[in-house]
Amino acid sequence: MDLRTTLRVIRPSDYVPEAASGAMLRQAAVSRSTVGAQKIWVGLVELGPGQQSAVHHHGECESVIYVVSGAARFFAGDRLEVIQEAGAGDVVWVPPHVVHLEMNASPLEPVRMVVARSTQETLVFNLPTPAGFTPAKESVT
Repeated sequence: MDLRTTLRVIRPSDYVPEAASGAMLRQAAVSRSTVGAQKIWVGLVELGPGQQSAVHHHGECESVIYVVSGAARFFAGDRLEVIQEAGAGDVVWVPPHVVHLEMNASPLEPVRMVVARSTQETLVFNLPTPAGFTPAKESVT
């Protein structure tokens, strides 16, 4: 059976932990290594209360993030000057090469997200934090 031509259900026990940015936990569900995907990567990401990713971008990839539960705060731009908040049910689009950082805006519960990228691999280019950047830590209401 060719894994690339057969419909598959990927169960949580099949997820593969991958390198992540900062305090983020990342697991691949659909990737080259899990199902032989050639043009897409889909995985699950979790940040614990108050945790954040490192500053990073995903190269040529477009990314879509669906917030399953919790509250996320996204900082974007070369100096992380753009701030957007997203909650359960929201979808976030990250264009290629956009520098960003994800943060769990809740001090009490994790934020869980499904991420899809236009590549079969997880491309993460971690960058130094811009001088003077301090993320706002107030919880989202």
